[in-house]
Amino acid sequence: MRTVNCEGDPYEIGFKHGFEAKAEILRGIIFYKQFLFQTTKQAWFEACEVAEKFLPVLQRRFPDYLTEIRVWLMLSECMILDCWSSWESSYETDMLTVEIGLAAGADVPFSSILTLNVRTEIAFGMFLDGSTALSWKNSDTSFLAQNWDWRQEQKDNLIRLRIERNDKPSIDMITEAGIIGKIGLNSAGVGVCLNAIRARGVDFDKLPCHLALRRCLDSTSQEDAVAALQHAGVASPCHILVADSCGGSGLECSSADIVVLSMSSQELIVHTNHYIGRHPGVEENVHIEDSYARLARIQELMKSAKAELGSIQKLLEDEDGYPTAINRQRTDDSTIATMFSIVMDLKGRSATVQVGRPSAADETLDLQPHVPNIN
Repeated sequence: MRTVNCEGDPYEIGFKHGFEAKAEILRGIIFYKQFLFQTTKQAWFEACEVAEKFLPVLQRRFPDYLTEIRVWLMLSECMILDCWSSWESSYETDMLTVEIGLAAGADVPFSSILTLNVRTEIAFGMFLDGSTALSWKNSDTSFLAQNWDWRQEQKDNLIRLRIERNDKPSIDMITEAGIIGKIGLNSAGVGVCLNAIRARGVDFDKLPCHLALRRCLDSTSQEDAVAALQHAGVASPCHILVADSCGGSGLECSSADIVVLSMSSQELIVHTNHYIGRHPGVEENVHIEDSYARLARIQELMKSAKAELGSIQKLLEDEDGYPTAINRQRTDDSTIATMFSIVMDLKGRSATVQVGRPSAADETLDLQPHVPNIN
């Protein structure tokens, strides 16, 4: 997995991210163009038009995020020219021609990157990544963990993104290239995970899901993160699990509300891909039926497990209900599988990532955001 190290102001961070991960980003755009058309018959330019509805709230309330994304206006021509000669033959020529044609427009790269960052809001949650996540605290530390499941075609477009700033905590996360907020932790010991949920409704005056994840990673505590998202609102359905060394909070979001899930008497929270709390007036459509089975299974396993790194890693390797298990494998009907597994020790401000299915990982990464020296 490619590692991209960024530092500086939002413009410098966005430029470095785009320049070093340009091949993965362009492949990701092609993947989502194809996926969107196959599942909804929606053209990419239509998705970009939806994404641009978020510009007013980003300009008004989150200009730094917009600056980090907007750098793509400056990178468009060099991205296309540099990547043209290196495309793999598995990508169809007509799709490449479409990409070149769209990029000829001055703001197509920016619109496409913006669309990646608001992909959860497109087509009422059609991009439904599966996952099983947990927050678990013991007397010594606080763990945050999940398996992130998505289509295997996007696996090679994942990157490790490290960000250092002077005015905010440093970040170390795994993300889809081009998306500025995803799953990981920061130097203040705040971590975040995501469960996709399918329900009706998008509010273009609230913070898109993946940018809400970034807002958590810009926070100095889970309380700060929860308060920030309650103030900003989250634009679409999802579950955001945020934690620090003191424990975790689950934020079940819809376009209409945020329901906060507190830790149980056993000091844990577990979640999959459906609402647990009540969301009056919200129309949910559970797309991944095994979400209920995975939730029941992880709850059962945790009764005899320990809040320790090795024990949590074993939970995420579980194959009960295979292939649609906690440790998910692709099937004849779907290419969705576990893309990576992450366990964060938030007191230790570190994480272990197993790339691929955790029972047969392709690679292991140790995340540790830079902690600046304070004189």
